[in-house]
Amino acid sequence: MDRRPGPSVRLKLTLSYAGFLIIAGAVLLGIVWVFLLRYVPPEAARTFEAGFFPGRGDLARAFFPAAAWALAFLLVFGLAGGWLLAGRMLSPLDRIARATRLAAQGSLSHRIELPGHADEFREFADGFDVMLSRLEAHVAEQQRFAANASHELRTPLAITQALLDVARADPQRDVGALLDRLHAVNARAIALTEALLTLSRAQRAALTAEAVDLSLLAEDAAETLLPLAEKRGIAIDVAGDATSALGSPVLLAQLVTNLVHNAIVHNVPAEAATGGSGDGPGSGRVWITARADPDAAILTVENTGAPLDPALVTTLTEPFRRGGGRARDDHGGVGLGLAIASRIAEAHGGSLALEARRGGGLKATVRLPAPTRR
Repeated sequence: MDRRPGPSVRLKLTLSYAGFLIIAGAVLLGIVWVFLLRYVPPEAARTFEAGFFPGRGDLARAFFPAAAWALAFLLVFGLAGGWLLAGRMLSPLDRIARATRLAAQGSLSHRIELPGHADEFREFADGFDVMLSRLEAHVAEQQRFAANASHELRTPLAITQALLDVARADPQRDVGALLDRLHAVNARAIALTEALLTLSRAQRAALTAEAVDLSLLAEDAAETLLPLAEKRGIAIDVAGDATSALGSPVLLAQLVTNLVHNAIVHNVPAEAATGGSGDGPGSGRVWITARADPDAAILTVENTGAPLDPALVTTLTEPFRRGGGRARDDHGGVGLGLAIASRIAEAHGGSLALEARRGGGLKATVRLPAPTRR
């Protein structure tokens, strides 16, 4: 907004301080003058006993010049002292103004961190710092959401491409079954988009929670991703009994799909990891197991592969982190699948733990609250 230039707040405060001081001094001198008049005769007098008594005229000639010098001194003192006091009082606003300009330029990491005891300026600065922190987190969340949405929408597209490749390689394949599978993948992509929008805005309490069978989700994920696994020569084993978890069916389905998809696309067959060809069918494997504890539902997804550094495994839930030596191809994504799975687990009050498998590969364990916990 364009505004006409005007006097600064410091100048206004200085003039206010000086003006108030002059008025107070003038009132004080006026009171002194009024009280002096009560004891001063109108005319000067001289008596033999007491000597000379000045009159009001004599007193005025002596008082007013001195009063004028006093007011002049108060004016200079008020201006100088007011300027210094106003500058000291307004110095926190300078820091706040600098932080505001930096925020307007896009730097949201700067904080005022105003020192001193609590007062109005410190409360305002602390509130501004909190606002910057929330705004920075919101912007980062929006950026992560855009990246996550791009990554997650790529997964059903990759599955669709795999289905089309299988259909092209096998012209005798049942077209009706292929269309049904494509329809299911497309419906999952639509549900995923809505789930990501919900996840980006909702807190944990806002999630729609119901009993969800993790074993059924594991079977659905394995069936949906089977064409991709067959194309890569990877076998999928699903085991476990009915295991109920409390949460959103759409989000938990996406969690399981992410883990299985990650286990497939980053699967290095054991033969390849040790120097063999690893090209034959079944040379790589993925194991999916669901089981129930008294207070939790547990899902584990394991795959074959080269040995992983435990220090590296602990960072794989960070966005865009990928394990060294894992396969990189068009289906590999950009390293957000495990990060999203971990976030979904945390949003449900659960956890995702990763560990390197003995003999190579990765083991992912998800713990989710069971319905009996609520």
